[in-house]
Amino acid sequence: MTKTNDYTYELLAQEGNAKRARMTTVHGTIETPVFMNVATAGAIKGGLSATDLESIDTQVMLCNTYHMHVRTGDAIVKELGGLHRFTTWSHPILTDSGGFQVFSLADLRKIKEEGVTFHSHVDGAIIFMGPEESMRIQANLGSTIAMAFDECPPALAEREYVERSVQRTTRWLERCRRKMEELKNEEDAVNPHQLLFGINQGAIFPDIRKDHAKAIAEMDLDGYAVGGLAVGETHEQMYHILEETVPYLPKEKPTYLMGVGTPQNILEGVERGIDFFDCVYPSRNGRHGNLYTNHGTVRIRNEKYKKDMRPIDESCGCPVCRHGYSRAYIRHLLKSDEALGLRFCVMHNLYFYNHLMQEIRDALDAGRFAAYKKTKLEEMSEQTP
Repeated sequence: MTKTNDYTYELLAQEGNAKRARMTTVHGTIETPVFMNVATAGAIKGGLSATDLESIDTQVMLCNTYHMHVRTGDAIVKELGGLHRFTTWSHPILTDSGGFQVFSLADLRKIKEEGVTFHSHVDGAIIFMGPEESMRIQANLGSTIAMAFDECPPALAEREYVERSVQRTTRWLERCRRKMEELKNEEDAVNPHQLLFGINQGAIFPDIRKDHAKAIAEMDLDGYAVGGLAVGETHEQMYHILEETVPYLPKEKPTYLMGVGTPQNILEGVERGIDFFDCVYPSRNGRHGNLYTNHGTVRIRNEKYKKDMRPIDESCGCPVCRHGYSRAYIRHLLKSDEALGLRFCVMHNLYFYNHLMQEIRDALDAGRFAAYKKTKLEEMSEQTP
């Protein structure tokens, strides 16, 4: 068990490399493996409120540091009491560092040792963000978990570039750690118990990944993430990197695979020792009418559902299925551009993900994860009725 004045992380069960744990934070308990629901600008795209998230068994909400900074502004959020009060979400929140925007805004950026200069996607204003600025923004937001500022090199980047990038990310991590300790001790700190997770990088070079994992593990951070995956490499390459990297990250600390992924990715990630996940897939796919079920994907806009009065998934306990809203009605809402249709679809998909994680935890508790994984993958590959 890892125990500090800020939090505890207790391993409850293990099956091979798979971990079942309980993390206690100042904002509540997180049962892992866990999927964090992505609320980029403090809200789930699709119209779900904090109350809705509780109704679908969400444990952690993930907000985007860069987006909260450019609109409405982290200083204003701090003045209003921090993200928890601002959004009325009282449970754990993780904020990313803005580092992924350094990657995604490649055409608008300039990277130097001090940090990154880039243009806002909102109004084109010039923004500078480095480790200290990222920590300040996240401290203003008062999230439960803050992510270190890093550079996410393209998965297929040249080795020489990746080596330089990873070395800089390590130096940035040390600056993040120092700045966070300073910010937590300020008299008006929104969350003096804020936790810091470091990020492992190295593209698809196993030796760079391992060396970086060893280096950041020595910093004894609150948790560790594997970043820079699902950005161009194959699934097989991603799984190989996890197999090569995760064993060098502290098992007694939470391990987070950033931005991944599909239900299949999650099952494979858990098997390789990951216990935190996030991805926009369930909400994004829901808004496009692609709905997850235990028997494959329902593409609800298809003509064959025009008169289908069954719920999305008859075995699903989400509020949408439980209250009997039919495939025909949901299809009608989407075809009519009614916002309610988006809301129903996103709510169903996020419940599916949250319930998938509960099933995984139950399987690990019972020592039958391998069998569960095999059955679940077979079920989800079936053709939907």
